[in-house]
Amino acid sequence: MIQAPVTTFEGKARGTIDLESSVFEVPLRRLCLSEVVRWQLACRQAGTHATRGRGEVHGTTKKMYKQKGTGRARHGSRDVSQFRGGGVVFGPTPRSHAFKLNKKVRFLALKMLLSLKLKEENLWIVEDFSIPSGKTGALRALLEKRGWKSSLFVDAFDSDALFPRAVHNLPGMDVLPPEGLNVYDGLRHKKLILTRRAAEGLTKRLQRGAL
Repeated sequence: MIQAPVTTFEGKARGTIDLESSVFEVPLRRLCLSEVVRWQLACRQAGTHATRGRGEVHGTTKKMYKQKGTGRARHGSRDVSQFRGGGVVFGPTPRSHAFKLNKKVRFLALKMLLSLKLKEENLWIVEDFSIPSGKTGALRALLEKRGWKSSLFVDAFDSDALFPRAVHNLPGMDVLPPEGLNVYDGLRHKKLILTRRAAEGLTKRLQRGAL
């Protein structure tokens, strides 16, 4: 069990929280993290790139010129790849770039992310993300005071919460619900800021192996 300090969003102490070693103290395996990131990026690819083959190019079926006597190669169609506007040979076709990845690897990598952030002292636990107003300027000043530049904030926000609206206007900042936390976005930001309830919820979910 690891004890981590809990603060308010402004930085005032609010006691401690017990973090499970099985979730927040997992040895780092870079290959596991890189494989999960590669899987995430592959799943994001649209896969809509396409070219027209010879059978999809529309053109005349008339023979271009006579078979013999011209000194040129024998051709019977302008739809072949040798000519401008012809079909592409073995060109890309719409397909999915996603591949299967073991579920155990996925939640192991998420544990490694939390452990890495805690080890680097880039994991912070706050009581909540309550702010007096949804003004971006006030939030920017508060984040600069805490030294949080590139940060990912994790909590289950209400639909009318002020905090997400203010954060979305700040570069380098992002907001995710606990069930949306992932390795790619976690590594993309330097700081990982969790609320107490988000940390407790993530611990329960990762201990039972549910993503």
